[in-house]
Amino acid sequence: MVGNSIKPAETVPDRDALKRVGNAVRKRLLADPQVYQLPNEQAEIFAVGDFISPSECTKLMTMIDAVARPSDTFEGEYAEKNRTSYSGDIDMYDPFVMGIERRIDDLMGMETTWGETIQGQRYLPGQEFKEHCDWFWWKEKYWQSEKKKGGQRSWTTMAFLNEVEEGGDTFFTKLGLSIEPKPGVLLIWNNADPHGVPNEMTMHAGTPVVAGTKYIFTKWYRTRPWGNRGK
Repeated sequence: MVGNSIKPAETVPDRDALKRVGNAVRKRLLADPQVYQLPNEQAEIFAVGDFISPSECTKLMTMIDAVARPSDTFEGEYAEKNRTSYSGDIDMYDPFVMGIERRIDDLMGMETTWGETIQGQRYLPGQEFKEHCDWFWWKEKYWQSEKKKGGQRSWTTMAFLNEVEEGGDTFFTKLGLSIEPKPGVLLIWNNADPHGVPNEMTMHAGTPVVAGTKYIFTKWYRTRPWGNRGK
């Protein structure tokens, strides 16, 4: 996904669905007084403070420690060079996790079945996730599988779970926007533009942790029901 350029006239899979879902979620978030929109004209980025309570953050970090393994990506060897964190899917059937997911679903106005499993991530000093986009590049082989399992990723939600001693910002590289981890904050962004085209301006990175440990979780939504739900 890094370095790919989308031509204006290019046929984009799921474009109508991305536009429709984008419009619905945008309308809901803008009407919610607890949601703050980060001032930016090139990407739609929102935040909610204190969305995850301190006790929930602590429990989630323990759950992440239990499943964390070397992270991978959809692009094979790309992961070895660009993503050095530890991550793992948290049990979607755990009642505590289901409650967290339901709160996010309700905030977004999204069906639970459209959301992927919550993925927990842990970064130690020196670990990072270099710049990338969350949407799927449809010219890669993995798209043939992903389009059958729910299609394109429409929205990303990311929760910060702890204070990081130094480093570990979420940096939107094309926007020059750096967001410091603050425990309990839920960060939200639209992976497409208002026209339903995957937005290259959402390119972002998890900058290296300098000191301490960084815990986050990420939940992605598709344009239709995600194929792994209920399996």
